[in-house]
Amino acid sequence: MASNFDYVIVGSGSAGAVIAARLAEDGRYSVCVLEYGGTDWGPLIQMPAALSYPMNMKTYDWGFVSDPEPHLGGRRLVTPRGKVIGGSSSVNGMVYVRGHARDFDGWEAMGAKGWSWQGVVPFFRRMESDQQFDGPLHGKDGPLPIRRIMPENWGRVAKATGESLKESGLAFLPDQNGMFGDGYFPVAVNNLNDRRVSAAIAYLDAATRARPNLTIVPGAQAKRILFEGRRAVGVEVDRNGASETYRGREIVSSAGAAHSPALLMRSGVGPAPHLRDLGIEVVADAPAIGRNLQDHPGIAVLSFLPRGSRLYTDGPFLHVGARYSSNVAGCGPNDMYLSVIPRALWHAVGRRTLSLATWLNKPFSRGEIRLRSPDWREEPVVEVNMLSDARDLERLKVGLRWVLAVYDKAPMREATREVFSTNFNPRSQAVYLVTPRNKALTQALGLLLDGPAPLRRAIIDKVMLGEDIRAKAKQGDAAIEAHIMKNVLSIRHLSCTARMGRDDDPTAATDAQGRVKGVAGLRVCDASLFPAVPRANTNIPTIMTAEKVAEAVVWGGG
Repeated sequence: MASNFDYVIVGSGSAGAVIAARLAEDGRYSVCVLEYGGTDWGPLIQMPAALSYPMNMKTYDWGFVSDPEPHLGGRRLVTPRGKVIGGSSSVNGMVYVRGHARDFDGWEAMGAKGWSWQGVVPFFRRMESDQQFDGPLHGKDGPLPIRRIMPENWGRVAKATGESLKESGLAFLPDQNGMFGDGYFPVAVNNLNDRRVSAAIAYLDAATRARPNLTIVPGAQAKRILFEGRRAVGVEVDRNGASETYRGREIVSSAGAAHSPALLMRSGVGPAPHLRDLGIEVVADAPAIGRNLQDHPGIAVLSFLPRGSRLYTDGPFLHVGARYSSNVAGCGPNDMYLSVIPRALWHAVGRRTLSLATWLNKPFSRGEIRLRSPDWREEPVVEVNMLSDARDLERLKVGLRWVLAVYDKAPMREATREVFSTNFNPRSQAVYLVTPRNKALTQALGLLLDGPAPLRRAIIDKVMLGEDIRAKAKQGDAAIEAHIMKNVLSIRHLSCTARMGRDDDPTAATDAQGRVKGVAGLRVCDASLFPAVPRANTNIPTIMTAEKVAEAVVWGGG
């Protein structure tokens, strides 16, 4: 089977859904979207309290884990990605963070012409319908609704956190996306009426899907991009065991920061020595494809929430966050982030557990994506190379101590109990799956946690695998460092593996419009394009990127 379109887009996630909708909206082009996952409109997907990362559901999650990490003693990192229309925006925490103005000025300085803060603000505004803020930095008419739980509506533990952050020296910032200093703030989310609004729900609504010039093909896993000479002309997919071909005037890979470089490499575009070693015919030697992989590393400090501090809601569970500076030499200001969340709101243990997770807004470590084999059925090698740069480990030590100091403020001591730390171990992953068994199990554990303090401590230690992090900190720097190496988390912001840059920059894989260097008719449009990961959860910068690339395509006449 072969079909012909103007644009064939691989992936319908935070970028693919956007660029497909904008190109179809223009009316001049026939657009085809190839998506391996199915619909995102089921009721569970729209229950943000139930199904935020990690989903542990094979139906909707690619289930990525990194390869053994060389700087973490061979430990593997859980890096799930959405396998569904809407991609990771259908399963994430719905956080609406743009990043810092300096992030985008930095992109332009790295060769991404036109991607300065002033250059990207119009595209952030274009996507959003802000429910609370107006003015030159905010949009009111976009497809993505944005709101915040303001301090007057914070619950006890959110208020206690805010008061403790203020006592720690942070200023209150009403608008985290328009004020760029250190401070604490109400977290913005893409959520309306207590229901998730993914990129697919916002952009691929019923009216858009009904357009005669838009075709969405579910169950289609991309095997390779087809070339005639050095021009991309189509995509070969597997669909229910059968091979199908979709031809296009231009091919757009929006498969994500792991799958986009893997698809290009399987198709002969990538580092020539690596491709030849695997027996892949080289279409274009592109050494930057798959390199420069970045992620935000984080560490979580948890606590037990007594009655009166718990948050009971199916709506936005992110009320308060913070940006602060490590003051480590050479790392710049605003390089740290703090997210304040209940562990999981759909079950009893999660509602009793608060997480203060701190991560590096600006990591220095770099990893890469490589092919394991030419076989499209095999997932690529994902080596995050986390904490390979000593500055990253040093700042996580600063961050962990900083969070402990927040917990030691009087408001937090009154609102929380039993401060401990753990990683996202297989035992805790298992109970994220929404099942009657897990609901009953966590209900029983929740009742036990409400019991005497010695029993609660035993459950935290033996069942939840938590460590007394205050005691660990008292053992000194070496103990803190060992704890971080054992428990550091991926914040699941894989990015930067086909980065934009100047034509003469060998470390750049694409130009400032996402066009892959060395070939024609092929574009990347997803978080792979970022020159550097911004100080943000990557969903919203990815949507902005797709808005900007889509405009370049439309105004460039295709």
